Amino acid sequence: MRRLRALCAALMVLAVLGVSGCGLFSPAPRGDEAPAPPPSGAPAPGGGAHGAPDGPPVLAVKIDNVAEGRPPVGLAAAEMVFAEPVEGGFSRLLAIFGENKPPVIGPVRSARETDAQILPQFGKPVLAYSGVAPEIRPVIDQAPLIDGSDQAVPQAYSREPARPTPHNLFVDPAQLPTGEPWPGANRPLVGELPDGGQPAENYEVRYPSARIGFFYNHQSRLWNVSMDGDPYAAINTGRIGASTVIVQHVNVHDSVVRDAAGNPSPVVETVGSGRILMLREGRSFEGRWERPSPTDATRYTDLAGAPLPAAPGQIWVVLTR
Repeated sequence: MRRLRALCAALMVLAVLGVSGCGLFSPAPRGDEAPAPPPSGAPAPGGGAHGAPDGPPVLAVKIDNVAEGRPPVGLAAAEMVFAEPVEGGFSRLLAIFGENKPPVIGPVRSARETDAQILPQFGKPVLAYSGVAPEIRPVIDQAPLIDGSDQAVPQAYSREPARPTPHNLFVDPAQLPTGEPWPGANRPLVGELPDGGQPAENYEVRYPSARIGFFYNHQSRLWNVSMDGDPYAAINTGRIGASTVIVQHVNVHDSVVRDAAGNPSPVVETVGSGRILMLREGRSFEGRWERPSPTDATRYTDLAGAPLPAAPGQIWVVLTR
């Protein structure tokens, strides 16, 4: 982890100096993080075209998203990133990796009941996480997942002493088991910019104790991500930028789990339907989402029912009440 410590120190120095924007670092050939891949251009966020080929094996990683867990490592290589509410009004990330799995990803944190509902649409992925509440252990164990936790595969994990525990656990994907292929029918729908929409420069989703912001960068044609008002940058690859942002409005209920302060752990209901706001290429589109069952991909459409495709690149899905 010596290389990780050095990169972390470099990033923090730049943060103090106020450097921001895309491409703070040039990816090293064998750095801690692979460059972000474009997601498959084959149709299928909205359910893909019939006959689309299966994608690569899927690795899902639960990534810390409180201030003590930043900056992340490896996040730029994810094809999709889900932001979900957790207890105390904070957020946590569920990163979906396909073809590109960087050498180090993290910091890794605990799984939630929400994950067991999100992940079956990706086939039978590996889930890398650290810990789960005893009350929801049966839910995680019964989901169609491959256990890639630090308890199941301890040799894949190591701690970074320069960061405080528990925000310092990182995983080496090469030492994890291999998940099953991403079903072709559930691959993200990628296509041309739809007609219509409204000009948009920025958008922010607020949780009780956290803020996730997106600011459109006309030069890179990406939505720069911010967390709690600060630029969100990853070790080695710099500012995180999404090609497409989907703000997905969902129902949320409390689970039986409580944290040490007595805050309930929210459960996001991602099977069903509701409304969305899609951001891509400097425009916003109102629409709807629908997902009939856990093994179905979420379908995104405009208000008239026509598919809303994503742009090539990393897709963020922000789940909010």
